Amino acid sequence: MRERWVRTGGVELCVAEAGDARRPTVVLIHGYPDSKEVWSEVAGRLAGEHGFHVVLYDVRGHGRSSAPSPLRGGFTLEKLTDDFLAVVDEVGPGGPVHVVGHDWGSVQAWEFVTVRRTEGRIASFTSISGPSLDHMALWRRQRASRPTPRALAQLLRQNVRSWYVYALHTPVLPERAWRGPLGRAWPGMLARREKVTGGGYPTPSLPDDAAHGTWLYRDNVRTRMSRPRPDAYAHAPVQLIVPDGDPYLSRWLYDGLEKWAPGLTRRSLAAGHWVPRTRPDQLSSWIADFVRVHEAAPETASEEASGEATPPAGDSVADTATVPAEVAAPGKVPAAGPTLARVPGSGPYAERFGGRLVLVTGAASGIGRATALAFAVAGARVVAVDLDAEGAARTAERARSLGAASAWSEQADVADESAMEKLAGKVAGEYGVVDVLVNNAGIGVAGPFLETAPEDWRRVLDVNLWGVIHGCRLFGRQMAERGQGGHIVNIASAAAYQPLKSLSAYGTSKAAVLMLSQSLRAELAGRDIGVTAVCPGIVNTGITATTRFTGVDAAEERRLRRKSARLYRLRNYAPEKVAEAILRAVVRDIAVVPVTPEARGALLMSRFAPKLLRGISRLEPPL
Repeated sequence: MRERWVRTGGVELCVAEAGDARRPTVVLIHGYPDSKEVWSEVAGRLAGEHGFHVVLYDVRGHGRSSAPSPLRGGFTLEKLTDDFLAVVDEVGPGGPVHVVGHDWGSVQAWEFVTVRRTEGRIASFTSISGPSLDHMALWRRQRASRPTPRALAQLLRQNVRSWYVYALHTPVLPERAWRGPLGRAWPGMLARREKVTGGGYPTPSLPDDAAHGTWLYRDNVRTRMSRPRPDAYAHAPVQLIVPDGDPYLSRWLYDGLEKWAPGLTRRSLAAGHWVPRTRPDQLSSWIADFVRVHEAAPETASEEASGEATPPAGDSVADTATVPAEVAAPGKVPAAGPTLARVPGSGPYAERFGGRLVLVTGAASGIGRATALAFAVAGARVVAVDLDAEGAARTAERARSLGAASAWSEQADVADESAMEKLAGKVAGEYGVVDVLVNNAGIGVAGPFLETAPEDWRRVLDVNLWGVIHGCRLFGRQMAERGQGGHIVNIASAAAYQPLKSLSAYGTSKAAVLMLSQSLRAELAGRDIGVTAVCPGIVNTGITATTRFTGVDAAEERRLRRKSARLYRLRNYAPEKVAEAILRAVVRDIAVVPVTPEARGALLMSRFAPKLLRGISRLEPPL
């Protein structure tokens, strides 16, 4: 990276740049107790594969930047804003920049994007794990003024999470701790708690950085929390990225944020606090997408509006929309400058899956197609895989029309090891490492055990079990090697725990998938890779049209297929409901998901009334 020094307000700031300066500029601002090196992984991706001009700087008193003297009063938000403007004047004179902040970098960037003197200088803002102090103070006041049990519980929980804020206001002790045992222990603590290791981070300056940074809290928190600005409205589009596992900041702290940032785009990650180190691929992708959207959007002059208004009908935290001149607050407030273009994804799951890469096998029809389309609606990038190439292509085309960020189709037989290896190599090389894998492809076999031929057993196990094994092994290994988490969904069946005569082969394959999933979940938990087994009951799909009925002639097999198809149509449980359960299970990281009432009932009986379940097994199966 290229380095330069910027002098402002009695300090010298160390500024690093990467990428082509003629490209859009992205400014990355670190938090506490970090230095700019926390961004090294994200910066490399933004400058390299995404082609942006990337700027990082050490906040005053951190890294290689000098500290103000005296420290007291040297870290106010006003002075941090002066520093930001000095940096962008130096590296991007005359044009707006895209700002990304993490932790205290986000806290101070909220100041930048809500004060008048920075209007026109910020093209977009991505906030990660750092709320506006004004918004946080008003959030607390609102809940304290309406002390419902839920509001009080939220306040209490956030107060507990904010314990360190109170500790950092203690005189002298925090500095001594950071320059003593805490500073020495910190790298190991990050490695154990968040799996943050290596890459030149944390830097040797950490003890002094942390000691100086205590004044970020002392100079700002009490003052701003006691006297929040009532007009802290964002004058640039905002993307909020919320790590679900953040131990310091609760998700509900951002409730109502769209009032302050109309057209807010909200994303979430299954991760802890230090996502610039643990999830650089996903962060850089979301940041790049947001920058591209707002670089392409036409700009309108910033203007003032008065009067009382409310956000536009249908405004969603999962999308961006054109921001009106008036926003939801009385009095004079600035309107958003740029006209916001739409970010892909809608509905309740866009926050989690927008822009993420999802691969679904057996995607030409049934549950696989419904699942691929559900992820598409949420704005994911979808790879539809099926032996039926035309069916997979139709699914991909439909996915694109429903809002998928991108969608592709691939032909592969999941039972063919070499074909799956080629598929995994192609997907990784052309689309990237899969974030969510759905092993859905499966076939049906029904008939008495004694009349089920070895070739029938081999085929059902090759597709239903080995297809899942191939997917888990190949794509799961890629997830593990990337080291940034992921999720695997294996479609089993209620037949995995509900024995039925004439379904011995099918039930065996699905029971094996269920046990594989639970064992793999335990193995991959330490790598932040979730594994879910989904167990549908009778779902109205086309599986009956291809089910192999053993021990009968062709005419009888056709009759049995028609009979089974009629039963499934009468049951009429839509595959879209299974798809909804799959997305919900990934978000919540659920181990086993029975779908349909009969599947849930059978699972309960398998645990509490197994003898009754075995009695039911003597009935004729639906297949």
